[in-house]
Amino acid sequence: MNLGDFNELEVAREVDFGMYLTSDDGDLLLPRKYIPEGTQVGDVLRVFVYRDSEDRLIATTLEPYARVGQFAALTVRDVTSTGAFLDWGLEKDLLLPYSNLRRNLRPGERATVFVYLDENSDRIVASAKWEWFLSDAPFPGKEGDAADLFVAEETDLGYKVIVDGTHQGLLYHNEVFKPLRLGDVHTGYIRQIRPDGKLDLSLQRPGYDEALAAADTLLEALRQAGGTLPLGDKSEPEDVYRRLGMSKKVFKKALGTLYKRGQVQLEPEQTRLVAGQ
Repeated sequence: MNLGDFNELEVAREVDFGMYLTSDDGDLLLPRKYIPEGTQVGDVLRVFVYRDSEDRLIATTLEPYARVGQFAALTVRDVTSTGAFLDWGLEKDLLLPYSNLRRNLRPGERATVFVYLDENSDRIVASAKWEWFLSDAPFPGKEGDAADLFVAEETDLGYKVIVDGTHQGLLYHNEVFKPLRLGDVHTGYIRQIRPDGKLDLSLQRPGYDEALAAADTLLEALRQAGGTLPLGDKSEPEDVYRRLGMSKKVFKKALGTLYKRGQVQLEPEQTRLVAGQ
């Protein structure tokens, strides 16, 4: 049985407060509120296995935000002398031990963590020192390759991201044309593999013109807004960045690109999508 992951377990018997499932580590309880309707003794259920507040093995059909071996951005529920307790979608919060903190956290704050099984206590815990759990091997891809980028942390230079779940990379602020949030996963591209093994990244394909990338972003924003955005050539740079995550200079390039294609109508403080676009 895999602790901190989903398991296929057979229903052994039913009691007033739930059903017991059989496993190699002994029977464990699936509380009644999680039992799928119509479940019978002998059925096999897909359940997530973890420990309750009394360290007993317990099953649930809830889907946690992260499993053992995964990175996640989780919200802090409480902070004590033991560490921080994180909301991971289950009744019992996930412990981020004090020794695994990188800095002090506050309730309501989000933090990127790696979830793992502590060998000494046999408990599922989190670590905010997520870099420790990345691969030491050379990145297997090459410059220009597409990759999944998990947004892990914002810095003065840009965003630290986890690339394909194994390596660290950086998205520079001037490579980002939309708001990013911790835990977001985007498709990006390897711009450069540095001598230290870390990766410089881009959300646009290498060689893809900045104006074309921004035009795609603006076009999608117009469509999602019903065809009109209260942004134009005379709009304040702060308004442009707040709505689109791009500079005023890049925005004007995007406007020009869409106007030349005949896809938008321009007004000083408004942009309209041409019908049919």
